Amino acid sequence: MASGTLYTYPENFRAYKILIAAKYSGANVTVASAPPAFQFGETNKSKEFLDKFPIGKVPAFENSSGECFFESNAIAHYVGSAQLRGTTDEDAAHILQWINFADNEILPASCTWVYPCLGIIQFNKQETEKAKEQIKKVLKILNDYLQTRTYLVGERITQADITVACNMLQLYKYVLDAEFRSPYINVNRWFTTMINQTHFKSVVGNVQMCEKMAQFDPKKYAEIHGQGRKDKRDKAQKTEKAKTPPKPKQQEVKKDPSEEPEPKPPKKEDPFAKFPKGNFNMDEFKRTYSNNDTVTVAMPYFWEHFEKENYSIWRGDYKYNNELTQVFMTCNLVGGMFQRLEKMKKNAFACVLIFGENNSNSISGIWVWPSQELAFELCPDWQVDYEVYEWTKLDPDEEKTRTMVKEYFAMEGDFDGRKFNQGKVFK
Repeated sequence: MASGTLYTYPENFRAYKILIAAKYSGANVTVASAPPAFQFGETNKSKEFLDKFPIGKVPAFENSSGECFFESNAIAHYVGSAQLRGTTDEDAAHILQWINFADNEILPASCTWVYPCLGIIQFNKQETEKAKEQIKKVLKILNDYLQTRTYLVGERITQADITVACNMLQLYKYVLDAEFRSPYINVNRWFTTMINQTHFKSVVGNVQMCEKMAQFDPKKYAEIHGQGRKDKRDKAQKTEKAKTPPKPKQQEVKKDPSEEPEPKPPKKEDPFAKFPKGNFNMDEFKRTYSNNDTVTVAMPYFWEHFEKENYSIWRGDYKYNNELTQVFMTCNLVGGMFQRLEKMKKNAFACVLIFGENNSNSISGIWVWPSQELAFELCPDWQVDYEVYEWTKLDPDEEKTRTMVKEYFAMEGDFDGRKFNQGKVFK
């Protein structure tokens, strides 16, 4: 009987298939998933860990004799039983077949679809649609296969069932709502059977089937990854501070506290500093725009002073308008982006408009900034929202551009037939 320590992070579905296999075989597996035994992102990067597990990934397993294993399927095979591995060569081959199916056909599509909904990765509509079609394909294959079968291989549970079920967990929990999964009766019956097995529940707990299909939330993604960048900066600053040798102690000289200067915060370099400033005064234009009629005063001022050599004009169109519902929520989405770009205001100006009505609205904006490059890519702090927009650089010499800029800045016009609802100004 196998025994040893499994290194992982909490709620790792790859570790689940190992732990469930251990329950069936009776293997004695100790889980190290929290400090001080294991801290993901730190322990697995240490020299001691990498000496045992060179790829630095988890799950990783060290048995009681000091033998080390990585890759979840190999570890599950090791801690499992003869029944789970297959009692005949044919069964063993079929089990391996379904394990590979789970990792190669199900898992990549599952991650592409689910991870954006959890805020783990950025959303890509085209890739998500491809993933949904792939999931439909694999569900059809499984549904046909399970038409006359209770389990994937033979008449008892094997590692094939455990691995496929674990790789489908996040699908059933987050995106396969009742409507989407309804055509796949045999798969649903098999999956329900699996998650209600005693050994399965002892590892995973009660699985709540998806009631409402999860969707990508740009705000959630921005919050997660904005905090992630802050954590990395804080960690880097602590590391740098630890490397700095302490200064030799000097004789203390008492001073009047009022004479002590206020410590100055470190000054960040302006991402636009490397570009020519030219003579276009952005602040003056903003004052002109705010205090005068847009069409008769602000627009003539803009085109008279705008320098196409040093400034550029961009149009940003929200990629996922079909997911927008209430107009007030769309306004909040735009307002949230403006807040996260607060430090960009000094050098940029934009009018972002909302078209349409509740349950049928869209976002589009005109932006102006110094440089010919896409400004958001100049600074990591500005990149939290921009990828959910399609960015098009406009030619200021084209009459079409001038008309578009006037309509967006004035918030009135034809707008290519779209119905204007309201707008927000970034200044």
